[in-house]
Amino acid sequence: MPASEIVDVWPLTPLQEGLLFHAVYDEAGVDVYALQTIVRLEGRVDGGRLRLAVEGLLRRHASLRVGFRWVGLSRPVQVVVGDVVVPWVEVEFAGVGDVGLAEFLRVDRGRRFEMGVAPLVRCALVRVGVEESWLVLTCHHVLMDGWSLPVVLGELMRLYESGGDGGV
Repeated sequence: MPASEIVDVWPLTPLQEGLLFHAVYDEAGVDVYALQTIVRLEGRVDGGRLRLAVEGLLRRHASLRVGFRWVGLSRPVQVVVGDVVVPWVEVEFAGVGDVGLAEFLRVDRGRRFEMGVAPLVRCALVRVGVEESWLVLTCHHVLMDGWSLPVVLGELMRLYESGGDGGV
């Protein structure tokens, strides 16, 4: 990332150091610390508005806009960037029992994050019916844990309800 995009540099917590170590130690296998969360959404979902809400969430939280640097350093650091593009896809499947849906989720879960490139978050809006969609939020555990995930998802839904403008 160009230095002009860097807005801050932070130390890592001991837990983050361990998670980063495991993520870069074995880059060939599945990263067991890539977390895939599936949120079932009922009713018609405006994909553009949901994407704006995700982008608003990342603008509001610098900790979700970090990449990591470790090569040539005595201790790894988190590099906060000012703006990121969240990897986003929208796909349609016939329904929950669709074999392609299971394969999509498996492939997404298996895609490794480049730990030096922010954001370590990606999203998919999966439409499984006219009135049902799934938000697939995949992120690296180095960013959040089981305690922070419900808070992040709650804020994301409030942003969606407000039009994704970040005014909440």
